[in-house]
Amino acid sequence: MDASGVTRLSEDVWARLTADVPSGEELTARLAVPDVTERLLAGIDADGRRHLLIQLKPQDVELRDVQSRGLWVVTSDLLVSGRDPGRYLDLVCNDASGYPALDLIGGELGERLASGKESPADSVAKVLGRWRRFWGQFPREALSREAQLGLLAEVWFLESWLILRVSPLEAVARWRGPFGARHDLEWPGRSIEVKATTSTRGAIHRINGIDQLAPPEAGDLLLFSLQLREEAGATWSLPSVVAECRSKLETDDAALTKFETGLAQAGYSPAHDDEYSRLKVRLVTEALYKVEGDFPRLTASQLGDGVPSGIEHVEYEINLGGCRHLIAARDPRSAVL
Repeated sequence: MDASGVTRLSEDVWARLTADVPSGEELTARLAVPDVTERLLAGIDADGRRHLLIQLKPQDVELRDVQSRGLWVVTSDLLVSGRDPGRYLDLVCNDASGYPALDLIGGELGERLASGKESPADSVAKVLGRWRRFWGQFPREALSREAQLGLLAEVWFLESWLILRVSPLEAVARWRGPFGARHDLEWPGRSIEVKATTSTRGAIHRINGIDQLAPPEAGDLLLFSLQLREEAGATWSLPSVVAECRSKLETDDAALTKFETGLAQAGYSPAHDDEYSRLKVRLVTEALYKVEGDFPRLTASQLGDGVPSGIEHVEYEINLGGCRHLIAARDPRSAVL
């Protein structure tokens, strides 16, 4: 388990395996996550490809999934060094750039196998279904600090506010920011822009673009302000907020799939969770504001003739210190969403 609390395969497992590369069709293998389960093996073949192996019992069903270019799962009769011949679910990594993801897949798979709540085939299918959305992102740079805070705030609002008021699937369906929508959350009659800040001067937020605080054509616009303080001993981080939201969606496969697709679209990958976990924050205050009347904002309509020619992008900061009269809710239980 790493600093983020995520179980992953240790590079030492692979280092020991590569010191004894097999020949022919045999695989060399050892326990992948020995502190978690003895059912999952890490292995390498004669070509140096990495495998995750689960030996099947007579009652276990088979599985074949070769939809992902970089990671296949097949059911095969294998010769594994030091073990009797057997039938295995074999996850084959065909792309070395996917090794960081494979280590995380192995950790998650090991935990599912240890729980004993589902068959090996079901465990593999669920883990692959989730990771397929992130697989194509390797290698990829981690999100910037600003992007981490922005995504944390959006997921925070989903988990702490919206899921309390509507069904999980409806809540995630309203999350439109990762898919190129003008506002972070949109549904008929309402849009919400989500902002996070760690400013010590108060609720000061950066607005990106002249249209970001323009209301939808039919309906009203709200702004969710999340004030955070960065502290080494704080509880929250982007991975912990994502995990909290995921736990509330686990009973709805469609909602969970849509949520994880949104994460991938936003540029998030669990492979960087160790790095993301270093940015720890605590909640200072949160509030939902009505963007109307004297709410501080710039829009194209306020500029009369519009944005002057030659200006391609407008960014500015707003201070919500004088907007207490525009607060629609400070608590999700009192919000009308």
